[in-house]
Amino acid sequence: MTSPFVVPDNPDSACQPPSTKDFLVDRTFRALSRVGVVLILAVVFALIFEVGRKALPGMQAYGFDVLFGTVWDVNQNKYGILPAIWGTLYSAFIALLIAGFFGISMAIFLTQDFLPAKLAAVFRTIVELLAAIPSVVYGLWGIYVVIPAIRPLTTWLHTELSWIPFFGTSLSGPGLLPAALVLAIMILPTIAAVSQDALSSVPMKTKQAAYGMGTTHWEAILKVMVPSAATGIFGSLVLGLGRALGETMALAMLVGNANSISLSLFAPANTLAALLALNFPEAGPREVEVLMYAALVLMLITLIVNIIGSMLMVYAQRGNKQ
Repeated sequence: MTSPFVVPDNPDSACQPPSTKDFLVDRTFRALSRVGVVLILAVVFALIFEVGRKALPGMQAYGFDVLFGTVWDVNQNKYGILPAIWGTLYSAFIALLIAGFFGISMAIFLTQDFLPAKLAAVFRTIVELLAAIPSVVYGLWGIYVVIPAIRPLTTWLHTELSWIPFFGTSLSGPGLLPAALVLAIMILPTIAAVSQDALSSVPMKTKQAAYGMGTTHWEAILKVMVPSAATGIFGSLVLGLGRALGETMALAMLVGNANSISLSLFAPANTLAALLALNFPEAGPREVEVLMYAALVLMLITLIVNIIGSMLMVYAQRGNKQ
């Protein structure tokens, strides 16, 4: 007759039930996690409340005229942020296209056996170090390096293809394209790092199964690995776009700070973050109210973009499970 199963009396065994200490540590961690979540939510709501409270007089005084106005003239008491909203979205999406392509390509290159593991780790560290460079340094680099470097190409494009709206103006200095290029470099580490984690989390057996089905290396990457990591890759794009929408100093130095709406990549423009940074130091009471109104709009745009991105990620996850 076999004896019943008995848990061995060994304190190092994984089969032991949790001790009182383990139970207390687990409960303490859960409680601290809940407190942390509540504090974060409280800070977010307090921030929205404070900005909204200071923006309310401007909203009552100007209403929707601020959202659809195109003139920002303090002397005439006219405030319009539509060009800044356009510049914010336009520059962010251009930067996302550039950084998304190179960030995902870089993630594939560093995770799919194109380099030895040690060399890939070195390149990964170099890319992550880009996130540590201050925004103002990117702005100076854009002024003294990026703009002179791209000016000959932009001049040729404007001369030969000026009938295309994207090349309708010349690049005289700061403009939308140099701002978007620098912004793309700034969000590149975020997209590359999160995309690498997403690709690395796909089980190696998935790739080996693809090879067993007769796929080539690139077919296994593009038709199996990337679709399997699509949710995480899309999350990296959402995070990158969120940072691009709120970037301030580099864009304030490079975008041109012109209240104009244009499809031309070479025209000067403006963004909400740059508008806030450049006007707050010398703003009067009435202008501060309108600037807080603009800050509330920027927060709302960022919130909407993140909500839409989260909804699309949830939808993609459900599609993958089905």
